[in-house]
Formats: sequence, structure tokens, C-alpha cells
Amino acid sequence: VQLQAYGGGLVQAGGSLRLSCAASGRTLVSYTMGWLRQAPGKEREFVAAISRRGDITYYADSVKGRFTISRDNVKSTVYLQMNSLKPEDTAVYYCAAAKETLARSKSASAYDYWGQGTLVTVSS
Repeated sequence: VQLQAYGGGLVQAGGSLRLSCAASGRTLVSYTMGWLRQAPGKEREFVAAISRRGDITYYADSVKGRFTISRDNVKSTVYLQMNSLKPEDTAVYYCAAAKETLARSKSASAYDYWGQGTLVTVSS
């Protein structure tokens, strides 16, 4: 499956962005989907994940209450709505697909397919 992430950009602190991740080559319904991010000089970290049916979600503590992950299996697209953005949210955001169940989704090693990343920059 090929993943294409888009929607990043420059936003002021307190603003919002919505990232999208479109899949091609295979339907997304077979995969747990996640968003992970990597800030300059830091390791890639988990942001959010959603179960195959979209009924269960996980979030990193740092984004809980501000970010919302969702999916549309008909459109083969996953979204990350980001509100109340902070400068520390600045990073390249990656969408990823895992054959694993949601239980392992907080680990980057659980993911089998990755998108190319989209840059989110939050200015103070």
C-alpha cells in the first residue's frame, strides 16, 4: 500500500491544521493506522493511532485533548485534526499503516508502510 500525507504548513501557536493521508494500491480497512512525528534532532515519536474499524483510538499524552485521529475506509483516507497547536508540535508528521493490532501501535516498529511525511511548523 502506498501512503501520501499532506496538509502540513506554517501556523501560529493556538491555530489548527488538518492532515490527511490517502492510500492507494490497497484498501486501508485491513490496517491499523497511525500518525507519528519527528522533530529536528529527535527520535520519531508516536502521536495517534486508530483501529481498523475506527472505533478505538490512542493518543500520546502530549496531544491528548488537542488532536483527533479519524478514518474513512471508503475513501481510504486517514485524518489528523490538530487544534491548539504549540511550537513543540513542530515536526515532520508521518502516516503509517500496520498489519498489527492497535495494541502495538505506539511503537514505530509496528508499522509496515509509511508515507513520505508532511512538515508542520508552529510559530510562537
